[in-house]
Order: sequence, then C-alpha cells, then structure tokens
Amino acid sequence: MWCYKHYSWGHPIFFAFLSLQSNSIKTSKYNFFTFLPLNLFEQFQRIANAYFLFLLILQLIPQISSLSWFTTVVPLVLVLAVSGAKDAIDDFQTTENKHSQWHIVGELDEKWMNVQVGDIIKLENNNFVTADLLLLSSSEPHSLTYIETAKSCVVTLDAMKTSEVKCEAPNNKLDKFTGTLTLRGEKYALDSEKMLLRGCTIRNTEWCFGLVIYAGPDTKLMQNSGKTTFKRTSIDRLMNVLVLVIFAFLALMCLILAIGNGIWEYDKGYYFQVYLPWAEGVSSAPYSGFLMFWSYVIILNTVVPISLYVSVEIIRLGNSFYIDWDRKMYYPVNDTPAQARTTTLNEELGQIKYIFSDKTGTLTQNIMCFNKCSINGKSYGDVYDLAGQRIEINEKTEKVDFSYNQLADPKFAFYDHSLVEAVKLGDVPTHRFFRLLSLCHTVMPEEKKEGNLVYQAQSPDEGALVTAARNFGFVFRARTPETITVVEMGETKIYKLLAILDFNNVRKRMSVIVRSPEGDLTLYCKGADTILFELLHSSCDSLKEETTEHLNEFAGEGLRTLVVAYKNLDEEYFEDWIKRHHVASTALEGREDKLSELYEEIEKDLMLLGATAIEDKLQDGVPQTIETLAKASIKIWVLTGDKQETAVNIGYSCNLLNDDMADVFIIEGSTSDDVLNELRNAREKMKPDSFLDSDEVNIQFEKSSKKAKLLPDEQANGVYGLVINGHSLAYALEGNLELELVRTACMCKVVICCRVTPLQKAQVVELVKKYKKAVTLAIGDGANDVSMIKTAHIGVGISGQEGMQAVLSSDFSFAQFRYLQRLLLVHGRWSYIRMSKFLKYFFYKNFAFTLVHFWYGFFSGFSAQTVYDEWFITLYNLVYTSLPVLGMSLFDQDVDDRWSMLCPQLYVPGQQNLYFNKIVFVKCMLHGIYSSLILFFIPYGAMYNTMRSDGKAIADYQSFALMAQTSLLIVVSVQIGLDTAYWTVVNQFFIWGSLSVYFAITFTMYSDGMYLIFTASFPFVGTARNTLSQPSAWLAIFLSVTLCVLPVVGYRLKAQLKPTETDKVRRYILLKIKEAKKRPPPPSPKRRLRRTSTRRSGYAFSHQHGFGALIMSGRNMRPKSPFATTGTFSPNSDKNKHKGL
Repeated sequence: MWCYKHYSWGHPIFFAFLSLQSNSIKTSKYNFFTFLPLNLFEQFQRIANAYFLFLLILQLIPQISSLSWFTTVVPLVLVLAVSGAKDAIDDFQTTENKHSQWHIVGELDEKWMNVQVGDIIKLENNNFVTADLLLLSSSEPHSLTYIETAKSCVVTLDAMKTSEVKCEAPNNKLDKFTGTLTLRGEKYALDSEKMLLRGCTIRNTEWCFGLVIYAGPDTKLMQNSGKTTFKRTSIDRLMNVLVLVIFAFLALMCLILAIGNGIWEYDKGYYFQVYLPWAEGVSSAPYSGFLMFWSYVIILNTVVPISLYVSVEIIRLGNSFYIDWDRKMYYPVNDTPAQARTTTLNEELGQIKYIFSDKTGTLTQNIMCFNKCSINGKSYGDVYDLAGQRIEINEKTEKVDFSYNQLADPKFAFYDHSLVEAVKLGDVPTHRFFRLLSLCHTVMPEEKKEGNLVYQAQSPDEGALVTAARNFGFVFRARTPETITVVEMGETKIYKLLAILDFNNVRKRMSVIVRSPEGDLTLYCKGADTILFELLHSSCDSLKEETTEHLNEFAGEGLRTLVVAYKNLDEEYFEDWIKRHHVASTALEGREDKLSELYEEIEKDLMLLGATAIEDKLQDGVPQTIETLAKASIKIWVLTGDKQETAVNIGYSCNLLNDDMADVFIIEGSTSDDVLNELRNAREKMKPDSFLDSDEVNIQFEKSSKKAKLLPDEQANGVYGLVINGHSLAYALEGNLELELVRTACMCKVVICCRVTPLQKAQVVELVKKYKKAVTLAIGDGANDVSMIKTAHIGVGISGQEGMQAVLSSDFSFAQFRYLQRLLLVHGRWSYIRMSKFLKYFFYKNFAFTLVHFWYGFFSGFSAQTVYDEWFITLYNLVYTSLPVLGMSLFDQDVDDRWSMLCPQLYVPGQQNLYFNKIVFVKCMLHGIYSSLILFFIPYGAMYNTMRSDGKAIADYQSFALMAQTSLLIVVSVQIGLDTAYWTVVNQFFIWGSLSVYFAITFTMYSDGMYLIFTASFPFVGTARNTLSQPSAWLAIFLSVTLCVLPVVGYRLKAQLKPTETDKVRRYILLKIKEAKKRPPPPSPKRRLRRTSTRRSGYAFSHQHGFGALIMSGRNMRPKSPFATTGTFSPNSDKNKHKGL
C-alpha cells in the first residue's frame, strides 16, 4: 500500500508499477453486471415481495395448493420488472454525463473521463475543474497563479519533464495539501494555495496549465461526497412493519382454521370419507390440519395483495409526472423545468420537518448592488413623488442617466437623481465620498479594450462600491504597487499609494494612505460602523447621530452597511510613522501585534463622510418562501462555507433571523470544553428545566442502551437562533458533544453553520436523522452540497451557475429556491394525503374481501373452499377496484394549490404522520373485520331457508357467493365515494364504470352460452339472473351496504360534534378558505420587506487577510494598460488634464 504517490515525467516505466486512478466518476448505484442482483436484493428487502416468493413455492406443492402457480408468478414477475425498470431509469438520470466536459492535453482534445494522474491539461476561462490540479502557469501574473521557487522562476512544461512530485495520500481535507516538487535537483514545498480542486470554476483567467494530482474518486471533493444510498420513505418502512403484523394475523387465522379442520376431520370427516374422501397421502386428522394451514395461507394471501405494490408505484409515477409538468415551477430564463429525478419519494415531500440549505447560489445570487448611501447627513437612494411621498422602485421607475460618463458601467442601475445632481454641482463631501470609494480598496482593474473596464475584486462587496464610484464620475482606472490612477469627473489623476492598512477579522476595517497630485496626504478608511464610530473625532457627534439613523433604516431593509471616514495627515508625523511601520513589518517576532498597534495609532480622530448600503441580491421570492415554510413548522438550517458575518447577514436579509428573536446564540469556542459550555448556556436560557433530573430526555438517556435513542421535541421559552462556525462544529460533532448540539440546535427556530466542509454538512444532516424522528431535506446547487444531498431523506438540486453536480445527485431538481414551497406544500402534501388515503382504503377493502373466507371456513368444515367465484377473486383487485382507487390517489385534493400555499398550517399533519400510522391501520383493520362479518352473515341470514317468489329454493352456495361479492363491491365503491374529497369526471367514470363492468362481466360469465362453451371454467350458470332478480336479494345487499358504512358516517358525525385540536385547526382553515373563495383576495402587492433591525456591517465578508500586502508587493500586477494613463477615453476628454506627482 502506497502512502505517497510519486509522479515522475522522466521515467515513464515507473507508472507501470503504480495503479493510477482515472477521472471517471461513478454517480450511479448500478452497472450492467450489478443491476440485476443489486436491484433484486433491494426489492426483496420489501417483506411483501419475499412473502409472495414464499407463496409461489407453496403453490408448487400439489397437496396444499388450491390455485395454479402462475396466478402468483405472473404478478410477481410483473411487479419486479416494473419496479426494476423504474429504478434503472431513475439511476440512469443520476449518472454523470461524462461526455460533456472537455479539456486539452498537449495538442489533443480529450474527454474528462479519460484524464489520468500525471496528465498536464489546459483550462480556459469559465471552465469547470473536474480533477485536483497542481497549478503550473497561467495568463495571470506571478504568485496569484504561478508556482514560485526560491529563485522566483516559473515552472515550465519542459521543466516538468525532468521533475517529480511527492504528495500525501488522497484525503478529504479541503483546506490542506502537503507535497514537494523536485525540480532540477532541488525540492520546493507545495501547499493548498497552489492547488485547483475539483468543483471549482476558472474565473477572470484566460488560460492556465495544471498537473493532475488526484483524479476521479481520489479528488478531495469526491472524498467528501457520501456513497449513493438506497432511499426509502417512512411509509415504506412503516409498511414493512405492518406487513409483518398482517403476516402474524394471517398465521393466527390459518392456525385457527387448521386446528378447526383437524377437530372437524377427527370428529366428523373421518366418518364421512365415503362422501368426502381425504386427499391422497392424508392419513390422519392432524396431518389434514397441517396441510390445511398452508392451503389457507394461499387462500387468505389477498390480505396483502401483490397489486398493492403495483398500485403504489403507479401512484408515485403519476405524482412525479405532476412535478415534471408543473408550469408554475418552470423557470423560463434558462428554460429549466422542475424534475422528479426519482419516483419513489413523493409522499416523503409532505412530511419534511428539517430543511438543510446551502447559501450561495441557493438562497442568494452572489451579486452585490450599490443600493443606498448616506453622505454628510443626507440619505440617497429612495425615490419620491411630487407630493414628497416615497414610491416603490420597480421596473418602470426611471433610472439615472449615466450617458455623460463614457466609462460608466452600463449594467449599473440607480434611481435617485439627486445624488447625480450633487456630483455634477461639485458638492465637496459627495466628491470626497466617491473619491474614497475609488481609492480605498484592493480591486484589480483590467482594460483589454479601450474604455472597457473590468474589475476583479476578491469580494463582490468591494466590486460593487468601486463600480458605484465609477458610474458617479470617479473611475478607478489602474494601479501599480506605488500608484492608483483615477479619472475624476473626466480628469485623470494619479495618487501615490503610500500604505495599505490591511483588513482582518479583528480590525473589521481597512485604510489606505495616499498622496494626491496636489501633494495632500490623506488616510481613507472604511469598515464596520461599530468599529469606526469609536475612532471618530468629537466634532462628528451630530453627524454620527444622523448617519446612525440612516444606518438603521438601511439595515432594516436587509442591506449590508459600512461607514467611510478620512483624516488629513501631518507630513512630519507621517514620516515618523512610516519609519516605525517599516521596522514593525520586518520584525521577526510579534510582527502582527506591532503592526496592529501602529494601525490603531494612526486611525484615530477620523472625520466621518457617510455610509454605504449594499444589497446582496437574494434569489427571487426567498424571504417569502422561508416565511411560508416557517409557518408550516419547518425548521431551516443553513450550512455554508462562507464567513460568519456573511451568513448572519443573509440570515437577516431572507427573514431567517430577526430582531424579534429572544436571542441569537453564537457558538465559537476554540476547545471542546468551550463549545460544551456555550451550548449548555444556550440550552439553559432556552429551557432551564432541561437540566433537572426529572427531565424526560435526561431520564431517557440515563438508561444504558446500545441502540440510538430518539430525542422528543423540546419547546424553548421563546424564539431563538443559533450560529456556529466550522471549527466549533468539529468539536460539537464529537461523540460526547453531539447530543448536546442536537438538543440545543433543535430547540432553535433557525440554525446557521458557517465555514463548514462538505463532509461536515453531511454529518450535521446525519446527526439530526440519528436523534430526531423527522424527515429531512437538503437543498444545494454545487458540488460541495452533494454529500448532504445524498445523506438527507430528500435531496433537492438547484440547476444554477455551479454546474450540474448537485442536480445529478438529487432526487428532485428545479431552478429557483422559491419553487421549494410549491414542491412541499402542494405536491408533497397532496402526495402524502393521496398515499395515506390509498393505503387506508386498500387495506380496508382487502380485509373486508379476505376475511369473508375466514368466517366461511366455520361453515364449510374448514375445507379451504373459497367463498367467491374464482373469476371474481382474480378480477377483484385487477379490474373491479383498481381504477377507482387509482383515480382517487392521482386526482384527490382537499384544497387546491392556491390555498395550499396560502395556508401552510395544513402541512403540519403530514409532519406528525397523522393521516396514516399504526393507529390508523388498526382502525382500518377493525373496520375491515367488522365489514367482513356483515358481508358474510347478512347474505347468509338472508339466504338461509329462503324461497323465490315462484316457490323455488335459492339457498345454494352459488347464490350466496354472488350476493356476498355484489354486496362487497358496492360497499367498497360507496366507501371510496366517502373518502373522495375532490370529484372529477375521471373519478365518476372509474367508480360507475367499475360497477358497470362488474355486472356486465358477471351476467356474461354466468350465462348459458359461456357455460356451454367453457363448461369447466364457468360453473355458475344462470346464478346472476336467478338471484339478482329477487327483491329480497337487493334488500339484503342494501342492508349490508348500510351497516358497513354506518360506522364511517357515525365516526365523521362524532368528529363534527367533538373535534380534536387538529380537526379544529383544519376546520378553521377550511372555513376561512370557503369564505375567501366567495370573494377571492386580490394578489398581494410586491413590497420590500421592512423591519426594525440592528446594524450588520457588510464590509469585507469575503476578504482574506494579507491581500493588501500582496498589492503593495506588486507581484499580482499585470503589465500597465496603455489606456490607464491617458484621458483619451475619459468623460469630457477635452478637459482632461494629466497630472503627475
């Protein structure tokens, strides 16, 4: 076993001894050879399928079989074939398309799947990286992309032919990589900064070359992805339990009948062998009873009919088509419909309790827009009418015309014309405000064409601010390590960059010190308001109050805010400071602390300029969707790799977090004990009683048991949120802390996990699955979401800008997060209700049908004789009752889709599994037993010693069987009518059509002609016309039907008079719906969500410490643009005056 991989391009024979992993990725469960055994193994995990296989074996034994073997083998093979075909289609859809991605190896175009470790490949801008690459060179300058050696030379492709790479074995640590490069006899260290990982996308880079280090399953992304598992719904698992219960009940009935047969044969049958001879090989009454046990197993097997599973698959398939066909979940922008990628999990969508969501690309578009600002105490960004009333901004609102600025970004939109007027009038604070935005940043410009500026920002926040300054006339044009070129209102100015005071998580601000062309020395600073307000000069107190009011307004609209300020520096003081700065920056010990002290020293007595407000654009409808799902008692957890500040800010923007919450706990402990204390403190505040010995959970977990225990739902004393970072989460997921984490987190309404790895996402989902009896759903759009999508009960992929990896691993997919509420509240809820109704009805009708055989056994010497005609037994589930129940299961709905969305509280019964559970099953079972008693004894009593109107007797077996089966079919038809809430033409046709088909087939099969043609097959000659022509027979049928449905009517009447709490809530909602239907409410106007909110700085969320030093070093600089130092393409070029230093 190799611990290290050696890649040597000078020794090709070396590869012959090393098994190199190809880049082929297997996202499917099956292949050509494993499909049949694996799929059969999965299908026979359904106990019912194994039971029917057992029945087939019994039917091959002549002594006990009263039915032909093909009556079981044909349906069983059909069920297995249909289910197998469906599973194959589902699995094929999840198979990654390996032929769509291409790359270049040397001069050859090659498919990604054929890439191997050791290949050198070329990638271009916007290409996906589908293997872990060691970056060799690129179109970008120096250290940002090249591998630098100690001698600062670039690694060339020719040099790689005589070089060797050693690296660590494949692992799932995304942020770590250890290796060495041996080049020309010297070794150089390799780390994660020199790697391009699978799942990334090349941006702002024309081309790059990379060496494949890990491929296929060895890549770090795939190491973080879980295995594809066989997902089954909670109803499937419940049905397995119920089938076992039914088997036990079946065995009990067969045992009773077998004992009865033994007693009857011993007491009566032994003496009547002349008339009723024993079967060949039967020599005693006990042996007869033994054989009769298995005969009754065959006869009573319809209590779990094989058609149940065929019908379930058809229902799921139909409800999957509804998702595929739903135009309200179609996204026309990129022509993406919703897709049910699996057809086995539909009803699970109606039982979701926890949603685990990615942030970027799922909740947000990752697009920042300059929205509002406050300058010198005046707020800009809102639009007012002539009466001074603020109006809502929409598509028809007039935009500011930036045509006067030839370098303006045409995509930038702003609506407040007063800000442009202030700029044009030369307002000094306004000019100084935008000058700061154009100078104080770490953005890199790119101008490949004259006047066509492209900004490359390490955070979208900075890009938005610099773009805003650009459009308002302060165009950041170019930079060098020593200068910044800005076109100010058409005039090109070059500022000398003297220092960048870099950002870090403690400072929460950054500053630049520049010298203007006029020689003025100025410090410009921007950062979090909570930090900068402490650094302001006392003369800014009144302005600070006004700005604070504006900040509160901005934050109330969910905008990301920051404050900007400046300071004019004294020349002598700065000369002394810069010398001390140089000494501190070259110190070998305590460098960071010394620099921080110097930064604190100079960033004092700042003069406030104003504040900015940036909108992190959410996907359309995200806040409303989250609000609606919360009303449905669904808890949403956000699992993101972003920084804590980013995630929290988005939490407020999309209504996950709000200031009405009692508290938002921040878990950021750096040790296991710190995390434990923080979690316990949070739980103590939410529920102090949870630490008492009498607490239910504490008592439950004090009992030692190897089996994982489920946590009951615990209610907090208020509404809380919880935020935990990835470092603390790593400790919390350890064995001794995971229980504390899940108890505390599940009491919160919202949980946000920041800086988490893909593997941690899956671990969090698995933790909730382990301790909570709840159905989970994971939703994401990127490759880093694949592991949690696979782990959750339901995985949803968003087909966004991060490729198709999430979609390929998902169970359902669509283009926008807002479609999730329709998927759950409409399709999921309907599917769950329909499946529940189907199962209740199906079990009822088959208990009522089958148990008549049981009662008949007591009157037939326990001889395993069937009550009904064999043709009726064959057609009962196949023809007579199949279509009505399918009609109900495919079309039924208690309320339409609009009211399902407007009343999300209707979703709660599905979470609590109220519509179908063990108690409901027992009720169906008892109802079926009761109905079977009625269906046997009423016809029996009506036929006993009965005479026809012409004096002839009709008390025969065939007439009794016909009356019983007719009563049964009418009873189950009436029952499905009572269960149907939404009548359609299809329902009517199926119910009345099935009854008509029954009578048509009955009169045909019992006719003289059929008897003459097929004498042995149709022995019930003339029974239909003789029996059904008698009024007494119809009276008995009417009485049977009435007595069978009487308990249902009585139970529903009781529910009306004494409703449960659930019934009250549902009745109240339905009443409101009925009232509203009489006067449909107007569509709610689109409005911006406003709420009272604390300020949340949006500054530098994506920043990385050290970027300022990189700029000052010049190692990331491109060759200077020929357009950057001229005013030729500046606004008002005739006024352009090039000013040097």
